[in-house]
Amino acid sequence: MKELINRLYSNDNNFAYEALKELEFKAFNSKEIYQYFDEFLTMLNHDKSYIRIRGYRLICASAKWDLDSKINKNIQTILKVLDDNKGIIIRDALKKIHLIFQSKPELSLFIKEKLKTLNLSQYSESMKRLIEKDIIDILDNR
Repeated sequence: MKELINRLYSNDNNFAYEALKELEFKAFNSKEIYQYFDEFLTMLNHDKSYIRIRGYRLICASAKWDLDSKINKNIQTILKVLDDNKGIIIRDALKKIHLIFQSKPELSLFIKEKLKTLNLSQYSESMKRLIEKDIIDILDNR
């Protein structure tokens, strides 16, 4: 397991993505990777966007196992991924946020407020429209 997590830091995106997909699969099917939650949380502070999104995705994937309420305690840090300067990172994060909504309904209002107040002015018009559509879709389904 630790070897897979170490691969998440690889500059070889294909190599890291394979590890991410395997870890997400494990997270959906067992609580085995939840023990690494703190590692994934640390990844959110990495200087590289693609490492931050990998940590975020694994936090989302393991949300259903969060009986210790670590997501609740760290929700502000987790949602900072939505402030990334790369639109593609925001879109990837938005695709996984439903996993937190499903497992942590008590955080719904907080998450919705974050989505409504995202500053999208830094993105190109085409990316901004895509992100806005993603947000509307999420809010309409919650």
